[in-house]
Amino acid sequence: MSNSGPRDSYLIERYREFLPVSAATPVISLAEGSTPLLPAPRLGEKLGLDLYLKLEGLNPTGSFKDRGMTLAVSKGLEEGAAAVICASTGNTSASAAAYAARAGIRCIVIIPEGKIAAGKLAQAVTHGAQVLSVNGNFDQALDLVRAIVDKYPVQLVNSINPFRLEGQKTGAFEVVDSLGEAPDYLAIPVGNAGNITAYWKGFNEYKEAGRSSRLPRMIGFQAAGAAPLVLGHPIANPETIATAIRIGNPARGDQALLASSDSGGLIDSVTDEEIIEAYKLVASTEGTFCEPASAASLAGVIKKQKQGLFKDGDRVVCVLTGHGLKDPDTAIAKGREVTRVEADFDQVVRVLGL
Repeated sequence: MSNSGPRDSYLIERYREFLPVSAATPVISLAEGSTPLLPAPRLGEKLGLDLYLKLEGLNPTGSFKDRGMTLAVSKGLEEGAAAVICASTGNTSASAAAYAARAGIRCIVIIPEGKIAAGKLAQAVTHGAQVLSVNGNFDQALDLVRAIVDKYPVQLVNSINPFRLEGQKTGAFEVVDSLGEAPDYLAIPVGNAGNITAYWKGFNEYKEAGRSSRLPRMIGFQAAGAAPLVLGHPIANPETIATAIRIGNPARGDQALLASSDSGGLIDSVTDEEIIEAYKLVASTEGTFCEPASAASLAGVIKKQKQGLFKDGDRVVCVLTGHGLKDPDTAIAKGREVTRVEADFDQVVRVLGL
């Protein structure tokens, strides 16, 4: 089985030489990838950096997860899977449900009760996934999924699936393709730690292939209330407004730490207040609406700029992992208050101060 349409719009086809696929792999695609690398001149001037924003929220389901999901579902179908399953704080569930629908197979999602943003849950249920909400956190949900996969013939599509990382590494390819070279720094949110691991893999593969002459420093940022890699131990009850990275025991934690250390980078934490400040700043300054977890990358860059990490003019790419409409409740709660007036011209003009 394969999709119809212009195949050069499929991420797997664009980067086939770097991916574990063959002519026998059924390509399940929603024309993911090719997301903009947006210059951020106003923020860059403020920070003294050559700053860019990788807008992963412009993937088909609104997050970077689609990069890995196209490959995970394609390989699962190649191996005969009739169903996929994942634990999710939101974006994985939305992506898995969409790609399963595209492939015509069943999707099962296990989410932590009350810990998923409305926009993401809406996507999963509308795409037809069977969603189970468990009284526990993400790590407990993932333990349940692993136990199910051990006993039943369903394909696990969380980031512990190696094909997920193979797809997600293409984000690094696109950064180099856009800039002509790797940046000085790549800033990225860290939750389950698959994405920073995948980007580092991608940068290395492109360098080995002669597509880039250098590697960036990888700087990852966790939310302070969910920062096991910073604290050095799992967190039983992680808490943060950034639901997409509310994870207390990252599945790819060790690899993320290696990516940061091997690249000469770091992993640090940012507070919810710093995340929301960056979330509002990037929207009001550069016209880019991302979900709170995405803003952790920019919040981290702002924090590290104040601490003197960067040289003036350093080229820095912030990966904004998901679209702001993923979490409309936070946007409304943290945004500018709506002023209510009568449908009266004089009152409207007076309130506007015109």
